[in-house]
Amino acid sequence: MRPTPSLDALKEQIEFFVDAVAGYNSDFVLFPELFNAPLLAKYNDLVEAKAMRELASYSEPLLAYFKELAVSYNVNIITGSYPVLEDERLYNVSHLCLRDGAFEEYRKIHITPSELTAWGISGGNHLGVFDTDCGKIGIVICYDVEFPELGRLYADQGVQVLFVPFLTDTQNGYHRVKRCAQARAIENEYYVAIAGCVGNLPKVNNMDIQYAQSAVFTPADFAFPENAIKAQATPNTEMTLIVDVDLDLLRELNTKGSVRNLRDRRKDLYNLKLKKS
Repeated sequence: MRPTPSLDALKEQIEFFVDAVAGYNSDFVLFPELFNAPLLAKYNDLVEAKAMRELASYSEPLLAYFKELAVSYNVNIITGSYPVLEDERLYNVSHLCLRDGAFEEYRKIHITPSELTAWGISGGNHLGVFDTDCGKIGIVICYDVEFPELGRLYADQGVQVLFVPFLTDTQNGYHRVKRCAQARAIENEYYVAIAGCVGNLPKVNNMDIQYAQSAVFTPADFAFPENAIKAQATPNTEMTLIVDVDLDLLRELNTKGSVRNLRDRRKDLYNLKLKKS
């Protein structure tokens, strides 16, 4: 997070990070939740709900720009999230922009009390599970990762890497996201990558501070780091993480792990069902 006077300036910042990560032949780039919040500064005269709807006007050009970058830099981009207005309802949306030019959409399912009361955001109704040229991935946004049922539904659909853009302003909020993401990685036997905003926005009402530490978490077994953390950024510092993960280790874990959380479920006692497809 840094003061951004215009959409063009924000685009320059976006391309800087895409260029930096793609330079390492990365397959995916993950941006944070509501990374375009600096653009709210020009709407400080409006109440929060109206300001967020003004911010939604930038989402279409941002999506077009991400799609262009995905193709030109040959990398799959998870666009973090931004507000999208549809039929007078506001959603917190992330897009997966594939390097072949296609794109997918995920709408945050679980809406925090402040998102609901301050911004009037509505929850989505569909899972964010997608096939890519590097395996099956899932996308959830911030608060979503704190619901174990959702993470297990993703595992049942074969997700190998779960991407979690988030935005938290306090350390206790961050640690909720972090520890729940770690739990999802262990109990569902997949990798979890989280990316959050850092820095201050003193000129943006109600979005003036952020706290984050981006990271990639793994299952907890002998083939993975002993602390189940593949890599993590310096706390509350702007930086990038370049991380390699081995999907073959997930398949071995599922059949030969010292514990097998997915296989050892007592489905004779309990079950989990998705009501909407």
